[in-house]
Order: sequence, then C-alpha cells, then structure tokens
Amino acid sequence: MKFGQTLKTSLNPEWTFHYVAYDDLKTLLKNGFPWNEVSESRFVERLEQELDKVYSFQRVKLGEIQRRIEAEAQEVDIVCKKANPEEDEFTASEIELGHIIADVHDLAKFTRLNYTGFMKIIKKHDKMTGWSLKPMFGVRLNAKPFYKENHDHLIVRISGLYDRIRTRGKERGGDSGAGGKQAAFVRNTTKYWVHPDNITELKLIILKHLPVLVFNPNKEFQQEDSAITSVYYDNDEFDLYMGRLEKTEGAEAIRMRWYGGMDSNTIFVERKTHREDWTGEKSVKARFPIKEKYLNAFLKGEYTVDDLFAKTKEQGRKSEKEIQELEQLAQEVQYRVLTKRLHPMMRTFYNRTAFQLPGDARVRISLDTELSLIREDRTKDNWRRMDIGVDFPFKQLPESDINRFPYAVLEVKLQTHVGQEPPQWIMELVNSHLVESVPKFSKFIHGCASLLEDRVNVLPFWLPQMDIDIRKPPSRSFLSRPTDGTLTPSSSHTSDESAPVTRSASHLEINVHPDVLRDDRPTSGNNDTSNENTPLLIHHNGHQQPKAKNGLLKQLSPPGLQNLFKKSKTTFLRQRTDNTNKPAPPANSTRARPIQKAPPVKTYFANERTFLQWLKFTLLLGALAIGLLNFSDHIGRISAAIFTVLSMAIMLYALYNYHDRADRVSKSESGEYSDVYGPAVMTILLVVAVSINFYLRISADEDIWN
Repeated sequence: MKFGQTLKTSLNPEWTFHYVAYDDLKTLLKNGFPWNEVSESRFVERLEQELDKVYSFQRVKLGEIQRRIEAEAQEVDIVCKKANPEEDEFTASEIELGHIIADVHDLAKFTRLNYTGFMKIIKKHDKMTGWSLKPMFGVRLNAKPFYKENHDHLIVRISGLYDRIRTRGKERGGDSGAGGKQAAFVRNTTKYWVHPDNITELKLIILKHLPVLVFNPNKEFQQEDSAITSVYYDNDEFDLYMGRLEKTEGAEAIRMRWYGGMDSNTIFVERKTHREDWTGEKSVKARFPIKEKYLNAFLKGEYTVDDLFAKTKEQGRKSEKEIQELEQLAQEVQYRVLTKRLHPMMRTFYNRTAFQLPGDARVRISLDTELSLIREDRTKDNWRRMDIGVDFPFKQLPESDINRFPYAVLEVKLQTHVGQEPPQWIMELVNSHLVESVPKFSKFIHGCASLLEDRVNVLPFWLPQMDIDIRKPPSRSFLSRPTDGTLTPSSSHTSDESAPVTRSASHLEINVHPDVLRDDRPTSGNNDTSNENTPLLIHHNGHQQPKAKNGLLKQLSPPGLQNLFKKSKTTFLRQRTDNTNKPAPPANSTRARPIQKAPPVKTYFANERTFLQWLKFTLLLGALAIGLLNFSDHIGRISAAIFTVLSMAIMLYALYNYHDRADRVSKSESGEYSDVYGPAVMTILLVVAVSINFYLRISADEDIWN
C-alpha cells in the first residue's frame, strides 16, 4: 500500500486536518513541471506551512495532556488523603488516566506518521525534480523537532498517579530484590527486538501490569538519568568474545559500567561468568564499585585491592564475609586484565526503562532504547575514550566507529517456582506482533561482529536477520480507550499484581510508574541466570556450528521458559504473516498489507543441517562400497553394487526433502516437517543389503566346503 493510503487508514479521525497533507504535496509536485524556481518556491512554502501545522498541533496537544495530568494529580492527591475514600472516586481517576494514556499513544503515532510523511515527500521531491531539498529541510526540522519527543516525561508523571490509584494511596513496601535470594526460585531471561514504531505502545502495555521501577522518586525525571554506558574489555585475540559467543563453561565478560552522564564518579567493575547446565551452577554477574580516578591505576595493577577496600573496612557498613567476596572478585578481575592483556574494546550506550514491583522481583522487564555500539579500541592511555559522552546520536563519530542499532531491546526476566506457568499477559505479549524473539542476543557480541568483522572469525546467528523487517501485522489490540465510563472486572487492585498466574486484564488496567531505568544497582554480586546456553554460530564461509543441546526447544528458548514458547509440533517453525488462520489486520492498521517476513535464519540452517547429516551417512555407505569394489572378490563386488545403489538413492531422497522443506519454509507453510517414513525405510533397506551380503558370503563358503 502506498503511504498516502496508509496515512488515510491510520490517522486519528478527530485529528484528520492536523496531519501533513501528503496527497496535496504530491499533487503540487506532479503539477509543477516544468520545474523551475517558481515551482520550487511554491512547494517549499507549502511544505513549511505543513511543518508548522504539525508542529503547532503537537505542542498544543502535548500541553493539553500535561495540564490534564496535573489536574488529575490534584484529584488523586485529594482522594488519597481522605480518611474513607469512595471506590467510585478511584474508578473515576482510573478512567481519566485511561483516556490520557490513550491520547499519549495516539500522539506518539501521530508523530511517527507525520515524520514518515515528510521524509517520503522530500525523497520524492528530490528524485522527481533534481533539486536537493533534504539538507535545507533538515535544518527546518531541527528548528521544529516534533519528531524528537519520546514522551518519557509524560509516562513518568502518569506512572506515579496510576500507581497511587492501584494501591489506593498506600505506600508500597518491601525490598526491590525480594525473592532473588530464595533457592526455590529459578530466574530466566529472554530477549526480544522491538521496532521503533512499537516502543511507546509496548511501554503502555507493560504499564498495565507493572510499574516502572523508580529508585529515586523524589528526583525530577531527566533524560540523562536513564542512560547506561558500559565499556567491554577484550584482548587482540578476542578470547572473551569467543567464549561468550560459544557459551563455553566459565566464559567471562568484563566491563566497566556507569549510570547517567560522564560526570558520574562511581564506576562499577562487572564480571559475568557463564555456567553450563550440567555443572548444576547458575551463571553469575558480580561487581564492585570504584572511584573513576582510581580505575586506570587499578587496571594497571598500581592500585591494589587493599587500597580499594581500606575505606570500606573502616566504615564497617559491610560484613567481613561481604568484604572478602568483594576483595576476591577484585583480585580475580585485576589478575585477568593483566595476564590476558585486556583493553577497552567495545562501548554500549542505551536508555533503559525498567518495570518491576518494588517489593517483588518475580517479574522484571527492561526496555533499552537508542542502543549504540561504539568502538572503544581507539583509546590507548585511558580506560575509556573521552571524545564522546551520552550525547546520542553521537554525530561527531565517523560511521566506521558506531553502529546505531535499529531496534530497542526488551528483556523479560521471570523468577517463578519450578513448574509454574509465567503470567498470562507476558505470554500474550511475547507472542504478539510487537516483539521479535532473539533469545541469545548480546550487545557486546553484536558490536564486535558488526564493527570489527574483519578481526573476528565467527559471527552470531542473528546477524543476517538485520536485513529482515521485523514488523508484523497487528494480531490484536492491547490498548483501547474507555467508552462507557465503566471498568470491566480486573485484577488491577489486587495486592499481588504480577504473581505468575493467569489473570484477566481490563483494558483500563494500566499500572504506570516509569523509571529512570536502572535495573541493576550496586551489589557485591547477583545471579544472572539467563541460561542462554546454546550458541548458534556462523563462520565467514557461511557454515553453522551449533553446539549439541537437549532438544530443539532449548535451542529456540532459554531453559525454564519452555512453557512460555510452547507450540504444537506442527507449528514449531512459527506461523508467518501469510498464514490464513491468523486474523486479518484491522482497517485502521498502519500497515493494511501484511509485510512479508522470512523465517528465522536458524530455521533454514536446521534444514541444511539435516540434509548434511544425511549426506554424511551416504558418504560412509559410498566409502564402504568403494572398499568392497576395489579390495574384494565377486561377492564383495555384488555387495558393493547394492550399497552404491542404496547410497545414491538416499542422496536423491535427502536432496528432494531438503528442497521441499526449504520451499515450504519460504512460503511459511504449516504442517508436518518431521520425516516419519524416511529413517524407517532406510533402516529396512540397510538390513536387507546386509542380509543379502551375509547370505551370499555364507552360501559361497558352503560351496567351498562341499
């Protein structure tokens, strides 16, 4: 569908005349030929009017939403201070916040559509007329940057209000890490990519069930507060990169992390250690803080561990055991940096929103946006490069030094009792059109693979998927505006909102409390049992080297979340956009035509891997046949002929199956992909061939003896 039609079917009917008049601008282009200065002036003037119209409406609507939020804040404050507030008063506030949240969603969609419209009409103008308008219009966009509004400050404000409504004005209590120390719990992490078009909607959906985790609610939100920067270390042989990519037992990642801007004085030295399932141990992420001014000396071995923790011992705030664990960690990290000649290799920067109940760590979700991967090996004498800070999009860097990742990264961390189902709303979310599962995605690995490709020998499996559009037609609507002034029954006021059991979710059940977004804070060590134990690698020659694991399901998702990704045997390749069993996209969908999407690269490789295994077997048969043919008697040559025919037949059968499956996968066909009869027939034929050889040999021996 052309963008003009997409715009018509996707806009908010109440805001129709405030969108960019894309069709009018396109008509002006077509009717302006022969193109001259008069035509250009007329077009630029109209374009400026459209930009001013869109920008003005966005500012007015934004101001209106902010005023409504402040007015509702006063109402919520009054209700919460009452001795015995009526339930209807909380319900009225919840309905109003439901309308506000719907407007925030619509405004974000308004921004995306108009920005796309301006970019497309400029591209069309430059192509049709030969006049370059893009640089000049870029300056005008920067003067009226409606597209730079991320609405985080609105979400932060709404968050606090909605959380007060959900708790009926009561303070939330408990440790934010509650549950993390209980041995009866298993924590699993899954990762997803999120297209920029879906980021705001995804935040609002999650906020229906989880508040955004706020570590300092008394501080006014600033965008810099959400920034997390990490500098990963490695050596010139990329030992740490290969260890993390191959998921070898004991593989480590060492990084220096700080929160906020470059003026942050506390740096966290972190070490992530991978443990295989068979060891019975959990992968661990441990860290210790150090002042920035001492870090260079520490990494060179000049600043000792005793110096590092001398003040901590004097203060007496930590137990002797905790200090010993920190000292051991610091000694091991320092030793590893010195002996392996580790140096800064890759920087990751992103803004993080973390969702979690303050007193309940069973469900924890983080969303990392504006992810940037930056070469850090440019620095020589310092532990990090100083020519950049947190000034995304880092325009001062050459393109060879940075990879601005096109998607947001969603991490879902579940800490459930063994055998317990994850929350129903999470199952619906991760199987929706809003996310794309990439279970073993690593920021550090992706940065090295994309920016240092000529220096690494093995690439991650997801790298080829970067060229595939991850957007899918909407499967359902998660957000809807209140219509009748009433709320449907929900669990929005229960005290255990995120317990891993199935709940019914009201379309107004929105629990908001966005944070500045740090999902990990100073600790001496904490478990990070991502269980991402199955590496899928691609050598530069295109061959994959999977590591043997316990079944297909563990290759597709981390252990412990099988229930979350459980699918029937006939659909394990995942239904695609052209599946006739899927509901058609709504009429007002931003994409009326489904975007065709290729199956995951690992699906093709599974088919190829099966084909190669069949060929391996036929080569063994062929080698046996050649041996019998060249070094045996008449009976051996008969057996050689039988094994040769059998080997060639199996080759042709395997080739046919390979192409048949590849064709079905490319067409996203569902059905039976396993080979039910092939192995059985092959076994029978082999038994027959061996039996014939045995019979001939026995018969020949009897003739000799007789």
